[in-house]
Amino acid sequence: MAENKNETKTNEIKVPFFKASIGEREEAAVLETMRSGWLTTGKQALAFENEFAEKIGAKKALAVNSNTSGMILAMEACGVKPGKAVITTPYTFVSTATSARHLGADVYFADIEKDTYSIDPDAVEKILQSEKGKNVVAIVPVHIAGNVCNMKRIMEIARKYNVRVIEDCAHSFPSPTDLGYAGAIGDVGVFSFYATKTITTGEGGMVTTSDEKLAERMTVMRLHGMDRTTWDRYTSPRASWEYDIIAPGYKCNLPDVLAALGRVQLSRADEFDEKRKAHVKKFNEAFSKMDFVTLPPDSKGNAWHLYLLRLNLDKLDCTRTDFAKELQGRGLGISMHFIPLFHFTYWKNLYADFTPENFSNAEEHYQRTISLPLWPDMSDEMVDYVIESVKETGRVHHV
Repeated sequence: MAENKNETKTNEIKVPFFKASIGEREEAAVLETMRSGWLTTGKQALAFENEFAEKIGAKKALAVNSNTSGMILAMEACGVKPGKAVITTPYTFVSTATSARHLGADVYFADIEKDTYSIDPDAVEKILQSEKGKNVVAIVPVHIAGNVCNMKRIMEIARKYNVRVIEDCAHSFPSPTDLGYAGAIGDVGVFSFYATKTITTGEGGMVTTSDEKLAERMTVMRLHGMDRTTWDRYTSPRASWEYDIIAPGYKCNLPDVLAALGRVQLSRADEFDEKRKAHVKKFNEAFSKMDFVTLPPDSKGNAWHLYLLRLNLDKLDCTRTDFAKELQGRGLGISMHFIPLFHFTYWKNLYADFTPENFSNAEEHYQRTISLPLWPDMSDEMVDYVIESVKETGRVHHV
């Protein structure tokens, strides 16, 4: 059997991990904006904000140049600063936590649930009940792969301890739940429109809130702490140079060229959602018949941004990494979501107790999870090839 384990090798990517669905409408919108003479934040960004807010049911949306910028704006507005702290999950991309560090705050980590990738509300409350809880000003749940956290319980805890909730929605659009859309449940929602997300502007993001004071603060801080937007300065009768700096702000705005792309993508969001879910249905039907894998967790509102296949390592004679490399050898563009933050040098050096042993659920999920290709325009042949590659790799390594 050992002779066959690496028999399929290729340098050719037969199924990319992701490919954005960009068509003639997106091209035309970007070209029209380029020819308009207005490239930076203006009427396209304003329209994008209004359309996005309406889509998820938030009162206000602010277009930003990345989810990271949006997270910093949201945290700053919610009182994250030196001497304060946020609670989040170690099972996330690093920017969720480093945004708090940029503001001089501490980060307290709560493990994920045993059967999902979502932050464990009980672990969150345990921190809030401890001495550390006195410093916490915000909980930052992360909707991993588009599967929404237990927001009902998280909101109950937040109100009980009088802390804010900042939803990291980088993966979760569009995600309708019984409490409303993800991003409009907590105090602030922060979305990503990075190249691989469910809708894209190449780089970019959106911050949403229904709290007027938070919206006002984030609007000011988004552009240098200025009391007027660029669009207002150059289109209103009032002189463009008449403005005040009322806070030490940042530079986080989204230009119109990218917003024009985002508006078309937004109009196609439901189309993309349906296509991803059709692929997921085929994956689930096939993988449910294989005893060496476990299907990704699912719940109402799952946007299925990623397909996180979990290996049952007791059924295999290889590690997750070995399995993943063999899928790559078959031409699959696969990835890992996520490397828990306690594996990174910065975080290990910062907190002595931030170790795999203290976050056993996050570590266990990491050691057996592979992100498979999932994007709207995958052909049936591509979906079938992904399934067959997993099946054959499992057959070779099955015990």
